[in-house]
Amino acid sequence: MISKAENICDLEQIVDSLLKKEQDYLAEIKLLKEQLKFFKNMVFSRKSEKETVEDKQLSLFEMPEELFPLAEKMNDEEPSIEVPAHKRKKRGRKPIPDNLPRVDALHDIPESEKLCECGCIKECIGQEVSEQLDIIPQKIQVIRHIRPQYACKSCEGVESNGPTVAIAPMPEQIIPKSIATPGLIAYVLVAKFVDALPFYRQEKQFLRIGVEISRASMCGWAQKVADALELLLDFLKKEILTGPLIQIDETPTQVLNEPNKKNTTKSYMWVFRGGPREKPGILFEYHASRSGDAAVAFLKGYHGVVQTDGYAGYGFLDTADGIEPMGCWAHVRRKFHDVVKALGSSQKGERKQGYADQALKYIRELYRIEKYAKEQNLTGDALVSVRREKAKPILDEFETWLTCRREDVPPKSLLGKAVSYTSKQWHRLVTYIEYADVTLDNNMAENTIRPFAIGRKNWLFNASPKGAAASAAMYSLIETAKANGLEPYWYLRYIIEKIPDAMTEEDYLALLPQNLDQSQLAGPPVHY
Repeated sequence: MISKAENICDLEQIVDSLLKKEQDYLAEIKLLKEQLKFFKNMVFSRKSEKETVEDKQLSLFEMPEELFPLAEKMNDEEPSIEVPAHKRKKRGRKPIPDNLPRVDALHDIPESEKLCECGCIKECIGQEVSEQLDIIPQKIQVIRHIRPQYACKSCEGVESNGPTVAIAPMPEQIIPKSIATPGLIAYVLVAKFVDALPFYRQEKQFLRIGVEISRASMCGWAQKVADALELLLDFLKKEILTGPLIQIDETPTQVLNEPNKKNTTKSYMWVFRGGPREKPGILFEYHASRSGDAAVAFLKGYHGVVQTDGYAGYGFLDTADGIEPMGCWAHVRRKFHDVVKALGSSQKGERKQGYADQALKYIRELYRIEKYAKEQNLTGDALVSVRREKAKPILDEFETWLTCRREDVPPKSLLGKAVSYTSKQWHRLVTYIEYADVTLDNNMAENTIRPFAIGRKNWLFNASPKGAAASAAMYSLIETAKANGLEPYWYLRYIIEKIPDAMTEEDYLALLPQNLDQSQLAGPPVHY
């Protein structure tokens, strides 16, 4: 027979079990609500991470914590800055560039109106000039290569050991016997890889001006140009590996007819940015997977800093000889900013600031120090010194703050994931303190890969791995040209003309964007 005490004990255990389940359910509901609000914000809210005026006006902490004195100091009002008096620029239409050709259109009064009522002829005392922009649709022309033939009518070549008929050779061409000039090939390539205009749309544009150029022909031109520039890309890679910093990023792409893969599976386009800071080089590489083997192969023999995001495929950097891994503070900031967006605001339009806001405050201070150093044109040891003096204390306190937060927040929540990500990446995030050539984030690599992502929305996929590799070659040279201040069309036209004559290493190096100036490229059309 069960005693009354045993019944009471069983009931207490049941109540405790139910209370624990209730707490678990409530925690799960809270987490799901947070995720739902986050996904709604991703779809419907503004994508910018910039702070609103409201965010700046609210205080950072409810109560200052003695453990974080810098945080309390950062919570004070920012000092006011006096802006010197200046003249406000008038808004309006920007002037038309002076380098554009002008065509005069004279609008004169009739001769009868030039006769004054007094009987004299009116004299011109000035003129009023206004300008409008006009455009002439793209014009296509045919270059006729005329090569006179010479022969001796006296001996008909009997006295000569050479050919009977003498004729000048055709200029070397990147695509022999092609109807396309370097100008046309460069135009087609820039339209696709800069303006994100697929070949089938260009085909329709050419038809509108009375020329039939199939998309298959344009695709073939791109492939042959990429093959001809393979050696130039090898030299570009060598230039990237000579720099003190290499930034890496990757983005998915769809490639058809990939061996042993379904057409619906993802492939990846990798980007490597590096070389001398003033003359950066950018190299795109196509790979069938996101495996870190792509980065391992590229970095073979490299010694310096490598900056990436927190993707697990870059884990080998922690043990690679001669490589110092660097993390990305922009990714850290983004994760805490996602928490702020998921929290939303109250009905009054105000929100109590919490842990995520505290983290953003620390990160904001780090960026403020970098902005100050940039304004002061600090480089080398001077920049490292400023970082040690001003940024190091903030980093030390932020690290302590993260340690405390790991005990306070649920690990599966957005805040918990942000804290965990930052803590795991910490040994990489603090690397920049000692290296003047390293920036806080990997944004330059991300900005470099963005044109590819925009183009991907238009042409959707590559028909083959070979085509994807050709696209990588074109993006490499175009983005490197843009990074070095060159106009892509004139650069591509220049190297397509010159590459057939390149023989030595010096010839190829001279064709890299880092070694060219825009004044060498732009000019009148080339006459053959």
